[in-house]
Amino acid sequence: MFRPLLLSVLGALSLAAADAPRKSALDKPTLEAYVRHLFVLRPELKVEVLEPKPSGLLPGFLDVRIRISQGTASQELPLLVSKDGKKILQGAVYDVNDNPFKPELDKLKNQFQPALGTAGAPVAIVVFSDFQCPHCKEEATMLRKNLIDAYPTQVRLYFKDFPLESIHPWARSAAIAGRCVFKQKPEAFWSYHDYIFGHQETISPDTLKNNVMEWAKGLPEIDAMQLGQCLDSRATDAEVAAEAAEGRALDINGTPTMFINGRRIPNTIEWPNLKTIVDFEIEYQKTAKNAGDDCGCEVKLPVPDLPTPGAPAISPIRKK
Repeated sequence: MFRPLLLSVLGALSLAAADAPRKSALDKPTLEAYVRHLFVLRPELKVEVLEPKPSGLLPGFLDVRIRISQGTASQELPLLVSKDGKKILQGAVYDVNDNPFKPELDKLKNQFQPALGTAGAPVAIVVFSDFQCPHCKEEATMLRKNLIDAYPTQVRLYFKDFPLESIHPWARSAAIAGRCVFKQKPEAFWSYHDYIFGHQETISPDTLKNNVMEWAKGLPEIDAMQLGQCLDSRATDAEVAAEAAEGRALDINGTPTMFINGRRIPNTIEWPNLKTIVDFEIEYQKTAKNAGDDCGCEVKLPVPDLPTPGAPAISPIRKK
């Protein structure tokens, strides 16, 4: 009597387990709860599951980004989710036929950016920087002191603005001013770059314009009136916004962030370590030829009102 009853109970439990709904990582609340537990995310952090997109590298999987934010600071976590919602992968997917940093290289747009070094060099370095960031100042000094002297023809350096407005109140205005200088006289950008970093400790939101105009006094090639009008109207703000948007698309969340032929360096780097990577890339590109500066790319797009192609400009940085 007891045996049939026991079998009946076990059978009922088995059927209940079989009928229990299976969780899917394509259900946003389910994935959010899973990610919160996986990475021990505090309740005050906002977690947003973005819309899935087909994976270009892994058939059968979808690219799903998780945006984690608190106030104005945010970071995106890339995941791969199987189309049946059962499996989640974290990490990079590589195609042996492509450069391992191709996704980053595809997003880095260097046309008409402040640049320093030789166009067409086998190594392109892109630095996302913040003029108010102390670490950026240190790395900028290191780059200016060493990079082009060591690699006069083998490296092309690009500077991009990524002002951290939540902690640096005059960083965006300094970026706008730098773009005003670059637009008027591209080769003067580096002088501006060095001046702002050199006077970083004494600049405030109230004194920035005076500092910029004081710098311009010593340069006859700069039209001070035109520069002042550009600053007052914030005429280059859209350009700074575009650079910041590019940085966010690359999942940058701090400065300095550097890309060496697409290889991400998310923190400050010392000169010996940087030199090791550059030397490796120079040798590797002799046969790979799948990265480096796109020689002549600036000349192909003669857009009116943009700076003269081939002008020098760039800035180093460090992370805060």
